[in-house]
Amino acid sequence: MIGIHSLHGLGEVRAGDDLAAQIADALDGQGLELADHDILVVTQKIVSKAEGRFVDLATITPGIEARRLAAITAKDPRLVELVLAESSAVVRAVRGVLITRHRTGHVMANAGIDQSNLGGRVEHVLLLPEDSDASAERLRARLRRHWNTAFGIVISDSFGRPWRYGVTNVAIGAAGCPALIDRRGMLDRDGRILEVTQIALADLVASAGGLAMGEGAEGVPAALVRGYRWNAPAASASALVRPLEEDLFR
Repeated sequence: MIGIHSLHGLGEVRAGDDLAAQIADALDGQGLELADHDILVVTQKIVSKAEGRFVDLATITPGIEARRLAAITAKDPRLVELVLAESSAVVRAVRGVLITRHRTGHVMANAGIDQSNLGGRVEHVLLLPEDSDASAERLRARLRRHWNTAFGIVISDSFGRPWRYGVTNVAIGAAGCPALIDRRGMLDRDGRILEVTQIALADLVASAGGLAMGEGAEGVPAALVRGYRWNAPAASASALVRPLEEDLFR
């Protein structure tokens, strides 16, 4: 049976905080331990906060392209300048919407730059981690000092989706678990060979964790997902990014 445990008591995470120690304390406080095949879902926001990924908009001077896109999207030109700096391509720019391909390959609004729940930093924004897979691996290594078990870490973020309303949590970083499970070549119940089936496990787990964490003022930035036993090699979240040559919508 799959179980999801909200992780309470983390408080406001600040730049330079030992996030692993805070998570370990929160787990201890709820009588939880990280066991084999557990997956800890941690929001991108607290990872970025601990890594000091804040930028003061007052320090940003927008260029010509940023001002042009800001006029189209009705967004702060300084924010747009940061979005461009974090992106490899602009996918869509219309009023109120700026979708880009982040330098890590994820296609997302505003290059994942966030302005909500920043602990009172009015003129600041928060960038994604430099390398979310590396952040997940570091966090896992630190937590393994407390629990030397075969658990996984998923760093989640909220994404919108083409052709559908609403946001859902997806994985932008993963360590210790298979972000993608390849079922191609296996048989279904009728003996037919699976030709295209790949399971986005890290996205599924991130979405499940989102049910327990919320998207607004809940103040629950981590969740423990327990009960799914995988039988596949570990793979980082970068395995989920479709290569440009396979992008059918460019």
